[in-house]
Amino acid sequence: MVAIRPGTSLTGSVTVDGSKNAALPLLAAAAALHRPVHLGNVPANTDVETMLTLLQQSGWHTARPVTDPHTAVILPSDRPQPGPNPETAARIRASYYLVPALLGAYGRARLPWPGGCRIGERGMEQHFTVYEHFGDRTTVDDRGYLVEAAAARTGTVSIMLPFRSRGATIAAVLRAVVGGRPLRLGGPNLSPEVLSVVEALRLAGWQCRAGESLLSLAPPPSAPTETIAWKVPGDKIEAGTLACAVAVTGGEARICGVRGDDVVPLVSALRQLGVPASTEDDVLTIHAHDTRPTSRPLRAVASLAPGGLDADFEPPLMALALTRPGTHLFSDTINPGRHGNLLPQFVRLAAEIRDLSPTKCRFTGPQQLTGTGVEATDIRTGSALLIAGLTARGVTTLGGLDQLRRGHADLPTKLHALGADICEVTP
Repeated sequence: MVAIRPGTSLTGSVTVDGSKNAALPLLAAAAALHRPVHLGNVPANTDVETMLTLLQQSGWHTARPVTDPHTAVILPSDRPQPGPNPETAARIRASYYLVPALLGAYGRARLPWPGGCRIGERGMEQHFTVYEHFGDRTTVDDRGYLVEAAAARTGTVSIMLPFRSRGATIAAVLRAVVGGRPLRLGGPNLSPEVLSVVEALRLAGWQCRAGESLLSLAPPPSAPTETIAWKVPGDKIEAGTLACAVAVTGGEARICGVRGDDVVPLVSALRQLGVPASTEDDVLTIHAHDTRPTSRPLRAVASLAPGGLDADFEPPLMALALTRPGTHLFSDTINPGRHGNLLPQFVRLAAEIRDLSPTKCRFTGPQQLTGTGVEATDIRTGSALLIAGLTARGVTTLGGLDQLRRGHADLPTKLHALGADICEVTP
């Protein structure tokens, strides 16, 4: 566990890791492409390491060059393997991204139900609908699901998603890659993580167009086999977490390595809370020193719409809003179990938060929190509690670091580099 105490304002400069949420589908895309891929800026968190292990168990060759440990090399499968170990696959949600690659290599994909953070039902219905449009057959049981590939077909596949599911969008894109078929996908998710996959495929020769109402793909005229190089974008959620930590202490810092377009909704929320924030040249700058908090309330509603607030920004913003004047509203219907994890931990720190529903809450700030023992029940709850500990009176001890490290290789070290009074302790 780690112990956090309030101290001086956070200042300085820090660089974020590559994005876990972008790295996982890019690794799956590399496997689906069936050609050598060098993927740069790969983070070292445990979810990414689990995905690399699953690829190895399924016959792909993966390695990190000694001279560049942030690069992962993925080479095509050349011999049949038993497939992903169910216990390993059940550790993460993103195991479902591997279905298209497994269909392409072996004609079938047998996986357990998604695991990872306990933040609500991991629905797979839209994924199965996508595979049905390609002619694949799906069967399910208590242990998981089996997808069996249809015989090779040609022609454009047209799908209309009922909502902007990131997982189903990536499933459709990668299944089209494996089948070598054009795709017209209506109502796509256009999050930075999806667009990273689309851009990667464009570099691989695919014709790609992504609009708010339609995402279209067409295969290259020939099937190139040479090695291709991709890069994982910087972690926008880690950048947002660090920004909220700097803001809550009234600090001033440069957070490097994050694309400005990826944090536009976050910057808007910070400004609404009276935190001067700006982006330029892949740097997010926070100027919270000597600024007076605004009394404007924040309405933070997680959204899948293009340009909407990513649900993973909500927990760190909640930790910040607890210290700012105004009556603030937070809502996350995308991850219906997240508030059930996060709010009880905040209450342990003496926060007063009113539940309006299982996915919506309201509170009035500023509030003075009191340090105590809390638990990282999921990745984002852990990062939000680190922020809360920076202002809570006394000492806050955070357990469950294994959850936090699933998404961040070492977030406490980055906070310490900015001046946070934080250290690892033995329970």
